[in-house]
Amino acid sequence: MPTAVTWNSACRHHYGGAGHPERPQRFEAVLEALRRPELAALISWVAAQPAERSAIEHVHPPEYVSMLEKLAERGGGALDADTFLGPRSWESVLAAAGVALSAVEQGISTGTAFGITRPPGHHALAARAMGFCFLNNVVLAARQAQQLGQQRVLIVDWDVHHGNGTQALVEHDRSIRFVSMHQHPWYPGTGAEDERGVGNVFNIPRPGGLPRAVYARDFLAGVDAALSGWEPDILLISAGFDSLNGDPLGEFTLEPDDITQWTEALRERMGARPVVAVLEGGYRLDLLAAGVVALVRALS
Repeated sequence: MPTAVTWNSACRHHYGGAGHPERPQRFEAVLEALRRPELAALISWVAAQPAERSAIEHVHPPEYVSMLEKLAERGGGALDADTFLGPRSWESVLAAAGVALSAVEQGISTGTAFGITRPPGHHALAARAMGFCFLNNVVLAARQAQQLGQQRVLIVDWDVHHGNGTQALVEHDRSIRFVSMHQHPWYPGTGAEDERGVGNVFNIPRPGGLPRAVYARDFLAGVDAALSGWEPDILLISAGFDSLNGDPLGEFTLEPDDITQWTEALRERMGARPVVAVLEGGYRLDLLAAGVVALVRALS
């Protein structure tokens, strides 16, 4: 069965300033890659609606959402040194959250889905934007999955940067387990192996420059540790492609084939249960495109 790819054209509107690596061309590169004729039979395209505020407030407090809305009404502004809300960025933020929610709905229905979420989300804390992220798309997706009856959620994150926001939002919740392989020490400085939450956090911090097989081996070992004695109802993937060799913001040595192989391995571990991915980082456009294609092929 084809993989549902959820998207919203408003995700192209976010603009963080001249020279910012999280640029609109990322969205265009993903769309162009997935619209290749040879992929047509593998993909079912689904247009997503922007997220409603009620869904966002399952994760983010009303005061924080109001602050972002008011900042957007004033034309935007800086939230930290590298996280900027541009004049139309709030449209993109709501669209990306809606894409993540739609991906979960589609994945539960059809088995697999990928959401083109831009801007990304895994650094966003409950009430703080950081690291290019405003709302935590994957945790919004997790709460949506639970609303739809998928009570035990496994989140895996292979972005080269630690998903500190995701960890902070789920580390006290035994119904969710979180696995993150990331470069360490690296931005944002979190993700040590001894950060375990309530036994539901499995960090795999690794230096840059290791042989690619080491990363693949250690990532799947971390997933297996999380699955030991515990069966999730759904798998959510924070799919960051800055972990590919040559990305300007990371030093991992992975290739698109590694994305293919471990996505297939994850699907094998999940059996017939849903597997849903959302986009995180990836800042060299050709690598981002190749990584997304590898992921969607493996999901399909």
